[in-house]
Amino acid sequence: MNVPITCSVQDATKLSGLSRSYLYELIAADRIITKKLGRRRLVLVSSLRDFLEHGGQ
Repeated sequence: MNVPITCSVQDATKLSGLSRSYLYELIAADRIITKKLGRRRLVLVSSLRDFLEHGGQ
């Protein structure tokens, strides 16, 4: 099974059910890790999964 390492913010909202604005709040608070590639911001899927599995703890 090929699981992507990163996804776009738009895809992260679809995968997680979180709103775009809340996801950006989490990113700004360093609770979800992202990487910038040029103008794109990519969400680390493992970081998103960890946040969701541990209830944001």
